[in-house]
Amino acid sequence: MSTLEYGGVARFYTELAEIPVPTSAQFIASNSTTAVIRVSYSVRNHERNTKRSISKTFTLTRPESPPVDWTLVSSTVYQDASDVQASVLSPSKKRHAILRETAEPSNGGKKRFVEIWADSRLEASLEVTKRHGPFHTDDYFKSLSFSPSETALLYTAEANPESADNLGDDPYPTFRFNPNFGEGLYTKKRPTLYIFRWREPSSDATNFEGRVPKKDLSLVSLSLAQAPVTPVVFGQASFATETQIFATGYEQTADGRILGIKSCFNRPSSIWELSLTDQSNTNTVYCAANKIEIPGRSNRSPRILFDGDRKPCTLVWLSNPTFGPHASTVSLYTYDLEKRLPRVLIEPDQANDFPGLYTDYSLIDSPFIKKSGEETYVVAQSLWRSRTKVLSVALDGGYVSDETKTLDGQDDKQALYNWSLLSSDGNGSVVCSRSTPTSPPQVVLLTMENGSFAKIQVLDKPVFSTELQQELEKFTPCVIPVPNRYPTESVVILSKEPPKGQKPICVTVVHGGPHATSTTAFNPSVLVLALEGYTVSMPNYTGSMGFGEKYIQALLGRCGELDVGDCIATVRELIRLGISEEGRQVVSGGSHGGFITAHLIGQYPDVFSAAVLRNPVISVGEFPTSDIPDWAYGEFGVAFGPRTHMNPGTFAQLYSSSPIAHVDRVRTPALLLIGEDDLRVPTSQGKGYYHALKGRNQAPVEMFVFPKESHPLDGVEAARVSVEATRDWFARFSR
Repeated sequence: MSTLEYGGVARFYTELAEIPVPTSAQFIASNSTTAVIRVSYSVRNHERNTKRSISKTFTLTRPESPPVDWTLVSSTVYQDASDVQASVLSPSKKRHAILRETAEPSNGGKKRFVEIWADSRLEASLEVTKRHGPFHTDDYFKSLSFSPSETALLYTAEANPESADNLGDDPYPTFRFNPNFGEGLYTKKRPTLYIFRWREPSSDATNFEGRVPKKDLSLVSLSLAQAPVTPVVFGQASFATETQIFATGYEQTADGRILGIKSCFNRPSSIWELSLTDQSNTNTVYCAANKIEIPGRSNRSPRILFDGDRKPCTLVWLSNPTFGPHASTVSLYTYDLEKRLPRVLIEPDQANDFPGLYTDYSLIDSPFIKKSGEETYVVAQSLWRSRTKVLSVALDGGYVSDETKTLDGQDDKQALYNWSLLSSDGNGSVVCSRSTPTSPPQVVLLTMENGSFAKIQVLDKPVFSTELQQELEKFTPCVIPVPNRYPTESVVILSKEPPKGQKPICVTVVHGGPHATSTTAFNPSVLVLALEGYTVSMPNYTGSMGFGEKYIQALLGRCGELDVGDCIATVRELIRLGISEEGRQVVSGGSHGGFITAHLIGQYPDVFSAAVLRNPVISVGEFPTSDIPDWAYGEFGVAFGPRTHMNPGTFAQLYSSSPIAHVDRVRTPALLLIGEDDLRVPTSQGKGYYHALKGRNQAPVEMFVFPKESHPLDGVEAARVSVEATRDWFARFSR
């Protein structure tokens, strides 16, 4: 019999979740007096149960002298851009490439096109539906680069499997194992680089105004002239010259695995230089390849700096140690293309207050700015404790500047703003989004003045109801450190109104990873709990990113002890401060956060009155079917290599560190939320925990299973139901 009854639509959740989220931006035009900026957004539609994309174009002007603020002249909204998979402007900004995928209502299939636009004129278009599978536009494989002559486009797509017609009587290729790239990327088995060419590099296209005939179009895949010893798959590729390409190469391990790369910065990968040779047939161009050797490093996201004559001069990329923790402090490498020498620009644990570089998986497409004179900087977003900031790094010397620090004090919310970098114009302007725990993302233009981003122009603010605005103003977000457990601190959302009688129930929301971070960013699923009357605490425990490599390393081998201890210390500190009180505590977490949640209710059975666990890790020794089996070793201080297998001694060590070791002590009602297609944490983990709790009959337990949902449970319906079920579970057992 079910213990959970539906409490109806969560208050304000739909409105909060449907606020457009900025995802990327492009400078369509940028000079001293004019800027045209296109911003893309992701929007949830609960009525249709879909996510879609929209874009807005903003036009700004300012007098050439004296320097004054930008004036927003106009903004144009394109309501639906969902058929555009990716787009990019050419270096001259005279051309615009689009990878487009359209639905075929008649047969439920898809058609794919590569389009080249010159202003509002379609210059070239080729249907590529039968030539390859879906375009790859994720952070890990996306390539979208014009050649310097702007006569060719480089992109990544899924190669078609060998057809039965080409196999003859040989059935083996059809069934031969071909590993995929794991959670969120399981459809990617054959990512391949393609070059679409619509004109020869030597042609003069200046005065050409017609559409290139189909007979003059070509599409070729790239393949290595000599296969490397270790199989390699390329992505993140860009043209440097007409015949030179730089790309990230993802390598198999010695035992033939492709370890899952989503949220993992430690995979075998290198930066490769590909040199195009003569075309050998109509479908394939063979490349000579040179791997830039950096032993023991996982390298990704190559970006090319061109000089004033559009000559490639410097390559930069992101790097982490191979294996070990799945996310760690990032190093920034540069490579002089003339001297052909790599060097480290930023290393972990640098001096002063700077905790180290903690970027996303990839840099923005063009991450370069000029502050003053000709000095060039790399600009990136980076975690800095419980916030994400915008940093610049001098290519000459590696000096790091916190570019958001100069904006402090310009309004009362600035101290908690969480920044996301969207685009750079290559000179002195960048587009960002910013939010706080109680204010949705705004899109802003930051402009250099006297060597720092001193000017802010708000381009776009979300629009929502007056009632919701009034409710949001009732909360105070803050960051609270936990004494004697540095670097532990918690992002807290609490009501400004003094409680009448008992203090609000406090929900501890534990992030996963473990090397991730709860930031001060706007989060509808968390804010809904505050709107339901809870105090929300999101602890960053030892091992969270943004606090220094020393603390990431400190957690290895101590999962289930140090991270759990930090979280319970956060609960006790909020009680000591009078923000919450004993007996009014609930807890939730997903993935490694679910691991900690299960530990908390097992090790401290009398503290929490209810718990919600999303795709939790429960028994680390039973993790071999995960797309990241090395996680169960590296994070728990056990060596991992090609010959590693689970033996009784290792299993006993991992068992003792797992929540399942404490299952007999659990007295807290637990709700489990499981994605049926989760490749990161096998569904057997959560399901096994459900049956273990059910069999002991010590506390109520319930489990929801979401078909076709993977690890994040971020489908439109799954996210909504998860929020509502969490609310109802807490209400059922904690009021």
